[in-house]
Amino acid sequence: MFTGLSAFPLTPMTEESIDEPAFLEIVSRLHRAGVDSIGALGSTGSYAYLTSDQRKRVAELAVRAAEGTPVLIGIGALRTVDVLRHAEDAQNAGASAVLLAPVSYQPLTEDEVYGLYADVAAELSVPLCVYDNPGTTRFTFSDELHGRITALPNVGSVKIPATPADPQEARARVQNLRQQIPNNVTIGVSGDAAGAGGLLAGCEAWYSVLGGLWPELCLEITRAAQRGDADEARLLSEQLAPIWALFGRYGSLRVVAAIAEHMGLVGSPNLPRPLLELLGTDRAQVDEAVRSVIAGTEGAAR
Repeated sequence: MFTGLSAFPLTPMTEESIDEPAFLEIVSRLHRAGVDSIGALGSTGSYAYLTSDQRKRVAELAVRAAEGTPVLIGIGALRTVDVLRHAEDAQNAGASAVLLAPVSYQPLTEDEVYGLYADVAAELSVPLCVYDNPGTTRFTFSDELHGRITALPNVGSVKIPATPADPQEARARVQNLRQQIPNNVTIGVSGDAAGAGGLLAGCEAWYSVLGGLWPELCLEITRAAQRGDADEARLLSEQLAPIWALFGRYGSLRVVAAIAEHMGLVGSPNLPRPLLELLGTDRAQVDEAVRSVIAGTEGAAR
C-alpha cells in the first residue's frame, strides 16, 4: 500500500468536537477518486491537537468512509505508552498501516528515536511508515538511522521531506537513502511542491496534503510520474504553483483548511485553537490562487 498517491485529509473540527459528516465526505471523495491510500491523522489531520478518544473516533470514521481503500493512521505522541495505545486503536479500527513521527518536547537522541520505533514495531500487526518530518519534530534522521529502523519488523515505508528541486540532486538524495534501507521498504516524498520531482527521482509514493482535497489532479501528477512522463508530471505540478507558494507562506494546514471552506466541504471555524483561519487579505490570496489553478486546468483540458 506504500506506493502511488497517499492522500492526507483535513480533520475539520470546532473546539468542542469533530465535524463528523464533513470528515466522512472528505474521505469518501478520496475513495471515489481512486487514490492508492488515505492518510488520516497526519499533520493535515491535526492529530497532535486531538484527544485519544477523538483520535480513535477519527480512525474508525476514516476506515468506514474509505470503503476498502487502504487507510494509514497517524499514531504519534510524546510518550511511547500513548503511541502504543494509538496503534492499538488504529488496528482495532481496521487500519491497513500506521504512521509514526518521533514527536517530542525534550529533544530526542538517535538511540531514543530508534528505541521508540523498536518498541512500537514489535507490537504491530500492520505495517508502519516512518514519518521523517524535521520541520515539525525538530529531529533530523540520518540515512544510517533510517537503515537501522527499516531493518525492524513491520516497517514498510519511509516518508521523507521534500526532495531537492534539481532533478539530479533529487535522484541522488533518493539513491543515497535507498542504499541504506531494504528493498521491500518504499520511499515516499512529502512536501507537495516536490511530489512530482520526488516520484520522478525514484520515490515510490507521494504522501500528499493537497491530494486530500484535489485527488483527481494529484492522481494525474502521480500517474504521469509513474509512467515516466516527466514533462507532463512537471507541467501539471507547475499549474499548482500558486498553491505551493501559499503553503510556503502560511503552512499547508491553514491553506488546505481555507480551500476546503472555499469548496464548501467544511464550515468555519474548522481548525483547533490556537491555530487561526486565514482571513482578510490572506484568505483572499487563497481564493484567488484556487480560481487561478481552476482556470489554468480547465484551459489545459480544452
